[in-house]
Amino acid sequence: MAAKTREDVIREAQENNVKFIRLWFTDILGTLKSFALTVDELEDALDGGMGFDGSSITGYQDIEESDMIAMPDPSTFQIIPWSPQDMPTARMICDVRTPEGDPYVGDPRHVLRGALERATEMGFDKFYCGPELEFFYFKDSKGTEPLDYGGYFDLTTLDAATTLRRETVMALQDLGIKVEYSHHEVGISQHEIDLRYDDAMTMADKVMTYKTVVKEIATRHGVYATFMPKPLKDQNGSGMHTHQSLFTNGKNSFFDANDEHYLSDEARAFIAGQLRHARELSIIFAQHVNSYKRLVPGYEAPVYIAWSRRNRSALVRVPLYHPGEEKATRMELRCPDPAANIYLCFAALLHAGLEGIEKGYELPEPMERNLYNLSGEEREKMGIESLPADLGEAIKAAEGSELLHKALGEHVYSRLLELKREEFEDYRVQVTPYELQKYLPVL
Repeated sequence: MAAKTREDVIREAQENNVKFIRLWFTDILGTLKSFALTVDELEDALDGGMGFDGSSITGYQDIEESDMIAMPDPSTFQIIPWSPQDMPTARMICDVRTPEGDPYVGDPRHVLRGALERATEMGFDKFYCGPELEFFYFKDSKGTEPLDYGGYFDLTTLDAATTLRRETVMALQDLGIKVEYSHHEVGISQHEIDLRYDDAMTMADKVMTYKTVVKEIATRHGVYATFMPKPLKDQNGSGMHTHQSLFTNGKNSFFDANDEHYLSDEARAFIAGQLRHARELSIIFAQHVNSYKRLVPGYEAPVYIAWSRRNRSALVRVPLYHPGEEKATRMELRCPDPAANIYLCFAALLHAGLEGIEKGYELPEPMERNLYNLSGEEREKMGIESLPADLGEAIKAAEGSELLHKALGEHVYSRLLELKREEFEDYRVQVTPYELQKYLPVL
Protein backbone atom coordinates (compact mmCIF):
# COMPACT_ATOMS: atom_id res chain seq x y z
CA MET A 1 0.00 0.00 0.00
CA ALA A 2 1.43 3.37 -1.05
CA ALA A 3 2.33 5.81 1.73
CA LYS A 4 -0.01 8.75 2.19
CA THR A 5 1.07 12.06 0.68
CA ARG A 6 0.37 15.63 1.77
CA GLU A 7 -2.53 15.76 -0.70
CA ASP A 8 -3.97 12.46 0.60
CA VAL A 9 -3.97 13.86 4.15
CA ILE A 10 -5.76 17.07 3.16
CA ARG A 11 -8.35 15.14 1.12
CA GLU A 12 -8.98 12.57 3.92
CA ALA A 13 -9.36 15.35 6.49
CA GLN A 14 -11.95 17.09 4.31
CA GLU A 15 -13.87 13.92 3.39
CA ASN A 16 -14.12 12.84 7.04
CA ASN A 17 -14.95 16.30 8.40
CA VAL A 18 -11.88 16.21 10.69
CA LYS A 19 -11.85 19.17 13.09
CA PHE A 20 -8.62 18.66 15.05
CA ILE A 21 -5.25 17.03 14.37
CA ARG A 22 -3.04 15.82 17.19
CA LEU A 23 0.71 15.89 16.53
CA TRP A 24 2.61 13.15 18.36
CA PHE A 25 6.32 12.80 19.16
CA THR A 26 8.35 11.20 21.97
CA ASP A 27 10.87 12.37 24.52
CA ILE A 28 14.12 10.55 25.26
CA LEU A 29 12.44 8.15 27.71
CA GLY A 30 9.77 7.22 25.15
CA THR A 31 6.90 9.15 26.74
CA LEU A 32 4.39 10.22 24.11
CA LYS A 33 3.98 13.99 23.77
CA SER A 34 1.13 15.63 21.90
CA PHE A 35 -0.47 18.93 21.01
CA ALA A 36 -3.53 19.69 18.89
CA LEU A 37 -4.15 22.06 16.03
CA THR A 38 -7.33 22.88 14.17
CA VAL A 39 -7.88 21.63 10.64
CA ASP A 40 -7.40 25.21 9.38
CA GLU A 41 -3.71 24.93 10.33
CA LEU A 42 -3.22 21.55 8.64
CA GLU A 43 -1.69 22.75 5.36
CA ASP A 44 0.77 25.06 7.13
CA ALA A 45 1.75 22.21 9.48
CA LEU A 46 2.37 19.84 6.56
CA ASP A 47 4.47 22.45 4.74
CA GLY A 48 6.57 23.86 7.56
CA GLY A 49 5.77 22.01 10.78
CA MET A 50 4.62 23.53 14.06
CA GLY A 51 6.88 25.15 16.65
CA PHE A 52 7.07 24.14 20.33
CA ASP A 53 9.27 24.68 23.39
CA GLY A 54 11.88 21.91 23.49
CA SER A 55 13.22 22.90 26.92
CA SER A 56 10.10 21.45 28.58
CA ILE A 57 10.57 18.00 26.98
CA THR A 58 12.58 15.42 28.97
CA GLY A 59 16.07 15.07 27.53
CA TYR A 60 15.63 17.74 24.84
CA GLN A 61 17.29 21.18 24.66
CA ASP A 62 18.35 23.69 27.33
CA ILE A 63 16.16 26.77 27.72
CA GLU A 64 18.48 29.10 25.79
CA GLU A 65 18.17 27.03 22.60
CA SER A 66 14.73 25.58 23.06
CA ASP A 67 12.81 26.30 19.83
CA MET A 68 11.84 23.07 18.06
CA ILE A 69 9.69 22.17 15.06
CA ALA A 70 7.29 19.19 15.00
CA MET A 71 7.20 18.09 11.35
CA PRO A 72 4.24 15.75 10.67
CA ASP A 73 4.86 12.56 8.71
CA PRO A 74 1.89 12.33 6.27
CA SER A 75 2.17 8.53 6.09
CA THR A 76 1.09 8.32 9.76
CA PHE A 77 -2.20 10.23 9.34
CA GLN A 78 -5.05 8.28 10.95
CA ILE A 79 -8.46 9.24 12.32
CA ILE A 80 -8.68 8.37 16.03
CA PRO A 81 -11.55 5.85 16.29
CA TRP A 82 -12.75 6.93 19.76
CA SER A 83 -12.97 10.66 18.91
CA PRO A 84 -16.50 12.13 18.56
CA GLN A 85 -18.09 11.04 15.27
CA ASP A 86 -19.51 14.50 14.58
CA MET A 87 -16.10 16.16 15.17
CA PRO A 88 -13.42 13.54 14.40
CA THR A 89 -9.82 14.03 15.55
CA ALA A 90 -6.89 12.66 13.55
CA ARG A 91 -3.26 12.14 14.53
CA MET A 92 0.11 12.32 12.81
CA ILE A 93 3.47 11.25 14.21
CA CYS A 94 6.18 13.88 13.84
CA ASP A 95 9.88 14.14 13.22
CA VAL A 96 11.44 16.83 15.40
CA ARG A 97 13.57 19.42 13.62
CA THR A 98 15.59 22.49 14.50
CA PRO A 99 14.34 25.95 13.40
CA GLU A 100 16.82 25.67 10.50
CA GLY A 101 14.98 22.55 9.29
CA ASP A 102 17.68 20.02 10.22
CA PRO A 103 16.79 16.74 11.99
CA TYR A 104 17.04 17.24 15.74
CA VAL A 105 19.73 14.98 17.26
CA GLY A 106 17.62 14.42 20.39
CA ASP A 107 14.63 13.01 18.48
CA PRO A 108 14.34 9.22 19.06
CA ARG A 109 12.85 8.79 15.58
CA HIS A 110 15.98 10.41 14.12
CA VAL A 111 18.16 8.00 16.13
CA LEU A 112 16.33 5.00 14.66
CA ARG A 113 16.56 6.46 11.17
CA GLY A 114 20.35 6.66 11.59
CA ALA A 115 20.52 2.94 12.48
CA LEU A 116 18.40 2.05 9.44
CA GLU A 117 20.73 4.09 7.21
CA ARG A 118 23.68 2.07 8.51
CA ALA A 119 21.82 -1.16 7.64
CA THR A 120 21.13 0.17 4.12
CA GLU A 121 24.81 1.06 3.65
CA MET A 122 25.66 -2.54 4.61
CA GLY A 123 23.26 -3.89 1.97
CA PHE A 124 20.16 -4.63 4.06
CA ASP A 125 17.06 -2.76 2.90
CA LYS A 126 14.60 -3.95 5.60
CA PHE A 127 14.93 -4.47 9.34
CA TYR A 128 11.75 -6.25 10.38
CA CYS A 129 10.61 -6.23 14.00
CA GLY A 130 7.77 -8.02 15.74
CA PRO A 131 7.56 -6.99 19.40
CA GLU A 132 5.14 -8.77 21.76
CA LEU A 133 3.99 -6.28 24.40
CA GLU A 134 2.47 -7.58 27.62
CA PHE A 135 0.51 -5.41 30.06
CA PHE A 136 -1.68 -5.58 33.16
CA TYR A 137 -5.21 -4.38 33.80
CA PHE A 138 -5.92 -3.05 37.29
CA LYS A 139 -9.02 -1.54 38.88
CA ASP A 140 -7.31 1.88 38.97
CA SER A 141 -3.88 3.56 38.91
CA LYS A 142 -3.71 3.84 42.70
CA GLY A 143 -3.15 0.13 43.36
CA THR A 144 -2.75 -3.33 41.86
CA GLU A 145 -6.18 -4.89 42.42
CA PRO A 146 -6.54 -7.26 39.44
CA LEU A 147 -9.53 -7.48 37.09
CA ASP A 148 -9.29 -11.25 36.73
CA TYR A 149 -7.49 -14.35 37.99
CA GLY A 150 -7.16 -16.11 34.67
CA GLY A 151 -3.96 -17.78 33.45
CA TYR A 152 -2.09 -18.31 30.18
CA PHE A 153 -4.45 -18.61 27.16
CA ASP A 154 -7.41 -19.02 29.53
CA LEU A 155 -10.89 -18.75 28.06
CA THR A 156 -13.03 -18.65 31.17
CA THR A 157 -15.42 -16.33 32.93
CA LEU A 158 -12.41 -15.43 35.08
CA ASP A 159 -10.98 -13.56 32.10
CA ALA A 160 -13.07 -10.45 32.61
CA ALA A 161 -10.89 -8.49 30.20
CA THR A 162 -12.01 -10.31 27.02
CA THR A 163 -14.25 -7.36 26.07
CA LEU A 164 -11.43 -4.89 26.70
CA ARG A 165 -9.06 -6.86 24.48
CA ARG A 166 -11.68 -7.21 21.73
CA GLU A 167 -12.40 -3.46 21.68
CA THR A 168 -8.67 -2.72 21.70
CA VAL A 169 -8.10 -5.03 18.71
CA MET A 170 -10.99 -3.37 16.82
CA ALA A 171 -9.58 0.11 17.52
CA LEU A 172 -6.12 -0.98 16.36
CA GLN A 173 -7.57 -2.37 13.14
CA ASP A 174 -9.48 0.90 12.59
CA LEU A 175 -6.08 2.61 12.82
CA GLY A 176 -4.67 0.35 10.10
CA ILE A 177 -2.65 -1.80 12.53
CA LYS A 178 -2.79 -5.55 11.84
CA VAL A 179 -3.17 -7.76 14.92
CA GLU A 180 -2.02 -11.39 14.79
CA TYR A 181 -3.69 -12.56 18.00
CA SER A 182 -4.58 -11.59 21.55
CA HIS A 183 -4.72 -13.68 24.70
CA HIS A 184 -4.51 -13.82 28.47
CA GLU A 185 -0.91 -14.04 29.68
CA VAL A 186 0.59 -16.07 32.55
CA GLY A 187 0.11 -13.49 35.32
CA ILE A 188 -3.25 -12.71 36.87
CA SER A 189 -4.85 -9.81 34.99
CA GLN A 190 -1.94 -9.88 32.48
CA HIS A 191 -2.62 -9.70 28.75
CA GLU A 192 -0.93 -9.61 25.37
CA ILE A 193 -1.98 -8.37 21.93
CA ASP A 194 0.53 -9.25 19.20
CA LEU A 195 0.98 -7.06 16.14
CA ARG A 196 2.00 -8.45 12.76
CA TYR A 197 5.69 -7.73 12.12
CA ASP A 198 6.66 -4.70 10.06
CA ASP A 199 9.71 -2.61 9.17
CA ALA A 200 11.31 -1.05 12.25
CA MET A 201 10.19 2.58 11.83
CA THR A 202 6.60 1.67 10.96
CA MET A 203 6.52 -0.80 13.85
CA ALA A 204 7.95 1.71 16.34
CA ASP A 205 5.17 4.15 15.35
CA LYS A 206 2.63 1.34 15.71
CA VAL A 207 3.90 0.47 19.19
CA MET A 208 3.43 4.07 20.38
CA THR A 209 -0.11 3.92 18.97
CA TYR A 210 -0.75 0.47 20.48
CA LYS A 211 0.21 1.60 23.99
CA THR A 212 -2.04 4.65 23.69
CA VAL A 213 -4.97 2.56 22.42
CA VAL A 214 -4.62 -0.05 25.21
CA LYS A 215 -4.67 2.68 27.85
CA GLU A 216 -7.46 4.67 26.20
CA ILE A 217 -9.85 1.71 25.86
CA ALA A 218 -9.13 0.70 29.47
CA THR A 219 -9.91 4.23 30.69
CA ARG A 220 -13.18 4.20 28.77
CA HIS A 221 -14.15 1.08 30.73
CA GLY A 222 -13.17 2.69 34.02
CA VAL A 223 -10.05 0.58 34.57
CA TYR A 224 -6.31 1.12 34.27
CA ALA A 225 -3.83 -0.53 31.88
CA THR A 226 -0.12 -0.41 32.69
CA PHE A 227 3.07 -1.34 30.84
CA MET A 228 5.06 -1.19 34.09
CA PRO A 229 7.54 -4.10 33.86
CA LYS A 230 6.90 -5.65 37.30
CA PRO A 231 3.86 -4.35 39.19
CA LEU A 232 3.17 -7.58 41.14
CA LYS A 233 5.85 -9.18 43.31
CA ASP A 234 4.72 -12.81 42.97
CA GLN A 235 3.68 -12.79 39.29
CA ASN A 236 5.62 -12.74 36.02
CA GLY A 237 6.54 -9.26 34.85
CA SER A 238 5.54 -7.82 31.48
CA GLY A 239 8.04 -8.36 28.70
CA MET A 240 8.41 -7.21 25.11
CA HIS A 241 9.94 -10.20 23.32
CA THR A 242 11.28 -8.72 20.09
CA HIS A 243 11.48 -10.80 16.89
CA GLN A 244 13.99 -9.47 14.36
CA SER A 245 15.22 -10.21 10.84
CA LEU A 246 17.09 -8.46 8.02
CA PHE A 247 15.93 -8.63 4.40
CA THR A 248 17.60 -7.70 1.12
CA ASN A 249 15.62 -7.42 -2.13
CA GLY A 250 12.75 -9.39 -0.62
CA LYS A 251 14.96 -12.25 0.60
CA ASN A 252 15.55 -13.09 4.25
CA SER A 253 19.25 -12.49 4.94
CA PHE A 254 18.98 -14.63 8.10
CA PHE A 255 18.05 -17.82 6.21
CA ASP A 256 20.42 -20.56 5.06
CA ALA A 257 18.79 -23.83 3.98
CA ASN A 258 22.09 -25.70 4.40
CA ASP A 259 22.76 -24.70 8.01
CA GLU A 260 21.63 -27.10 10.78
CA HIS A 261 19.77 -24.25 12.47
CA TYR A 262 18.77 -22.62 9.10
CA LEU A 263 20.81 -19.56 10.12
CA SER A 264 23.02 -17.68 7.66
CA ASP A 265 26.46 -16.33 8.60
CA GLU A 266 24.87 -12.87 8.83
CA ALA A 267 22.20 -14.14 11.22
CA ARG A 268 24.80 -15.81 13.44
CA ALA A 269 26.97 -12.69 13.57
CA PHE A 270 23.89 -10.48 14.18
CA ILE A 271 22.80 -12.62 17.14
CA ALA A 272 26.39 -12.70 18.43
CA GLY A 273 26.44 -8.89 18.30
CA GLN A 274 23.34 -8.59 20.45
CA LEU A 275 24.65 -11.15 22.94
CA ARG A 276 28.08 -9.52 23.21
CA HIS A 277 26.66 -6.04 23.75
CA ALA A 278 23.60 -7.05 25.83
CA ARG A 279 24.94 -5.73 29.14
CA GLU A 280 25.73 -2.26 27.81
CA LEU A 281 22.36 -2.09 25.98
CA SER A 282 20.39 -2.98 29.12
CA ILE A 283 19.91 0.71 29.93
CA ILE A 284 17.88 0.91 26.69
CA PHE A 285 15.75 -2.25 26.70
CA ALA A 286 15.32 -2.28 30.52
CA GLN A 287 15.50 1.41 31.32
CA HIS A 288 13.79 1.75 34.70
CA VAL A 289 14.66 0.63 38.23
CA ASN A 290 11.51 -1.51 38.12
CA SER A 291 12.73 -3.29 34.96
CA TYR A 292 15.29 -5.19 37.04
CA LYS A 293 12.59 -6.55 39.37
CA ARG A 294 11.34 -8.41 36.28
CA LEU A 295 14.79 -9.63 35.23
CA VAL A 296 15.22 -12.22 37.98
CA PRO A 297 15.40 -16.03 37.64
CA GLY A 298 12.18 -17.98 38.09
CA TYR A 299 9.65 -15.68 36.42
CA GLU A 300 10.24 -16.55 32.73
CA ALA A 301 12.33 -13.41 32.17
CA PRO A 302 15.78 -14.26 30.77
CA VAL A 303 18.86 -12.98 32.59
CA TYR A 304 21.59 -15.25 31.22
CA ILE A 305 23.40 -14.18 28.05
CA ALA A 306 23.09 -17.19 25.74
CA TRP A 307 21.00 -18.36 22.81
CA SER A 308 18.87 -21.41 22.16
CA ARG A 309 16.32 -23.03 19.82
CA ARG A 310 13.85 -24.26 22.44
CA ASN A 311 15.05 -22.91 25.74
CA ARG A 312 13.05 -19.89 26.92
CA SER A 313 15.49 -19.22 29.78
CA ALA A 314 18.07 -17.98 27.23
CA LEU A 315 18.33 -14.32 26.24
CA VAL A 316 17.94 -15.10 22.53
CA ARG A 317 15.73 -17.78 21.05
CA VAL A 318 15.56 -18.82 17.40
CA PRO A 319 11.89 -19.89 17.17
CA LEU A 320 11.11 -23.35 15.81
CA TYR A 321 7.51 -22.75 14.73
CA HIS A 322 8.24 -23.23 11.00
CA PRO A 323 11.71 -24.82 10.73
CA GLY A 324 13.35 -24.42 7.33
CA GLU A 325 10.88 -21.81 6.14
CA GLU A 326 12.71 -18.75 4.82
CA LYS A 327 10.22 -16.05 5.80
CA ALA A 328 9.82 -17.42 9.33
CA THR A 329 13.55 -17.49 10.11
CA ARG A 330 14.29 -14.87 12.74
CA MET A 331 15.76 -14.25 16.17
CA GLU A 332 13.78 -13.39 19.30
CA LEU A 333 15.36 -11.24 21.99
CA ARG A 334 13.47 -11.94 25.22
CA CYS A 335 14.89 -9.35 27.64
CA PRO A 336 13.27 -6.01 26.56
CA ASP A 337 10.25 -4.73 28.46
CA PRO A 338 7.37 -2.61 27.15
CA ALA A 339 8.40 0.50 29.12
CA ALA A 340 11.42 0.93 26.82
CA ASN A 341 11.64 3.80 24.33
CA ILE A 342 10.79 1.71 21.27
CA TYR A 343 12.73 3.92 18.80
CA LEU A 344 15.94 3.81 20.84
CA CYS A 345 15.43 0.11 21.54
CA PHE A 346 15.18 -0.87 17.86
CA ALA A 347 18.09 1.46 17.01
CA ALA A 348 20.41 0.01 19.68
CA LEU A 349 19.52 -3.60 18.83
CA LEU A 350 20.10 -2.99 15.12
CA HIS A 351 23.47 -1.32 15.74
CA ALA A 352 24.56 -4.22 17.99
CA GLY A 353 23.60 -6.78 15.36
CA LEU A 354 25.26 -4.85 12.53
CA GLU A 355 28.40 -4.51 14.64
CA GLY A 356 28.46 -8.30 14.88
CA ILE A 357 28.17 -8.64 11.10
CA GLU A 358 30.73 -5.91 10.39
CA LYS A 359 33.31 -7.34 12.80
CA GLY A 360 32.57 -11.01 12.16
CA TYR A 361 31.54 -11.97 15.70
CA GLU A 362 31.38 -15.73 16.27
CA LEU A 363 28.18 -17.19 17.68
CA PRO A 364 28.79 -19.71 20.47
CA GLU A 365 26.99 -23.06 20.57
CA PRO A 366 23.31 -22.93 21.60
CA MET A 367 22.44 -23.65 25.24
CA GLU A 368 19.52 -26.07 25.37
CA ARG A 369 19.66 -26.73 29.14
CA ASN A 370 17.49 -24.74 31.55
CA LEU A 371 19.95 -22.05 32.59
CA TYR A 372 18.06 -21.34 35.82
CA ASN A 373 18.97 -24.83 37.05
CA LEU A 374 22.72 -24.33 36.64
CA SER A 375 24.82 -23.20 39.58
CA GLY A 376 26.82 -19.97 39.41
CA GLU A 377 30.00 -22.03 39.12
CA GLU A 378 28.60 -24.06 36.22
CA ARG A 379 27.57 -20.91 34.35
CA GLU A 380 30.98 -19.35 34.98
CA LYS A 381 32.74 -22.45 33.59
CA MET A 382 30.56 -22.25 30.49
CA GLY A 383 31.33 -18.52 30.11
CA ILE A 384 27.68 -17.47 30.49
CA GLU A 385 27.34 -13.90 31.74
CA SER A 386 24.26 -12.31 33.31
CA LEU A 387 22.45 -9.09 32.55
CA PRO A 388 22.98 -6.26 35.09
CA ALA A 389 21.24 -6.94 38.41
CA ASP A 390 19.91 -3.39 38.76
CA LEU A 391 19.82 -0.03 37.00
CA GLY A 392 23.02 1.06 38.77
CA GLU A 393 24.91 -1.86 37.22
CA ALA A 394 23.30 -1.14 33.84
CA ILE A 395 24.51 2.49 34.03
CA LYS A 396 28.07 1.28 34.72
CA ALA A 397 27.87 -1.10 31.74
CA ALA A 398 26.63 1.74 29.51
CA GLU A 399 29.30 4.22 30.58
CA GLY A 400 32.13 4.20 28.09
CA SER A 401 30.18 2.01 25.63
CA GLU A 402 31.43 2.90 22.15
CA LEU A 403 28.53 1.02 20.58
CA LEU A 404 25.88 2.88 22.59
CA HIS A 405 27.56 6.22 21.88
CA LYS A 406 27.53 5.39 18.15
CA ALA A 407 23.93 4.17 18.25
CA LEU A 408 22.43 7.10 20.15
CA GLY A 409 24.71 9.99 19.26
CA GLU A 410 26.41 12.23 21.82
CA HIS A 411 23.30 14.22 22.82
CA VAL A 412 20.96 11.30 23.54
CA TYR A 413 23.74 9.17 25.04
CA SER A 414 24.83 11.80 27.56
CA ARG A 415 21.29 13.00 28.40
CA LEU A 416 20.03 9.45 28.89
CA LEU A 417 22.90 8.59 31.26
CA GLU A 418 22.26 11.79 33.17
CA LEU A 419 18.54 10.97 33.56
CA LYS A 420 19.20 7.37 34.56
CA ARG A 421 21.80 8.38 37.18
CA GLU A 422 19.21 10.72 38.69
CA GLU A 423 16.56 7.98 38.67
CA PHE A 424 18.83 5.42 40.30
CA GLU A 425 20.07 7.84 42.95
CA ASP A 426 16.49 8.82 43.79
CA TYR A 427 15.59 5.11 44.08
CA ARG A 428 18.71 4.21 46.06
CA VAL A 429 17.97 6.62 48.90
CA GLN A 430 14.34 5.50 49.40
CA VAL A 431 13.39 3.72 52.61
CA THR A 432 10.86 1.12 51.47
CA PRO A 433 7.91 -0.47 53.34
CA TYR A 434 9.84 -3.76 53.11
CA GLU A 435 12.76 -2.32 55.11
CA LEU A 436 10.50 -0.76 57.73
CA GLN A 437 8.53 -3.99 58.14
CA LYS A 438 11.64 -6.17 58.33
CA TYR A 439 14.05 -4.07 60.37
CA LEU A 440 12.12 -1.50 62.43
CA PRO A 441 10.64 -4.03 64.92
CA VAL A 442 13.97 -5.79 65.56
CA LEU A 443 16.75 -3.23 65.24
